[in-house]
Amino acid sequence: MTNLSGHATPHFVPARGGITIMRALMVIAALLLTPSVARADPPKLAVFDFELIDTSLPGEFYGSRPEEARLVLVSEQLRKELAESGRFQMLDIAPVRDAARHANLQACGGCDLKLAGELGADLEITGMVQKVSNLIINLNVYLRDVKTGQMIMAASADMRGNTDESWTRTMSYLIRNRLLAPNYGRRE
Repeated sequence: MTNLSGHATPHFVPARGGITIMRALMVIAALLLTPSVARADPPKLAVFDFELIDTSLPGEFYGSRPEEARLVLVSEQLRKELAESGRFQMLDIAPVRDAARHANLQACGGCDLKLAGELGADLEITGMVQKVSNLIINLNVYLRDVKTGQMIMAASADMRGNTDESWTRTMSYLIRNRLLAPNYGRRE
């Protein structure tokens, strides 16, 4: 019979520092089998405050004060939920907010892209709410590539009722089913 006691297998032979050859091979194999975790940073996104087109009779007589407060509400909701998704790096629009408020971002000939570019954004969102009456209100969201000006996504939803709840639920729907749904809000 052959005496094999002097011939230890490699995984039982301690290397310097107490690491066995087998452990070292396992670490190397794990590194080779692990997919690359290096990911590009999420795109920088500027979300401008939503604008209102109020052609309703009450708006004509009494103004749009409740709707203006709701514009702020849904704009902040959109920023918060997109930031929490981790798919976008939200930019603060404070440096260009006044210029954006004094421009009609939907019809200014690309001034929204210029303002987003000043912030260093890759993508930008503008939005508009059109109120025909308290029962006919439409919320629109537009996502564009700042460098090319290309429209990546346009989404719209109608709401029936002019309350904080109807506005926030409509915005939640657009975020969940358009902006954060697969293949939406991403440059392919």
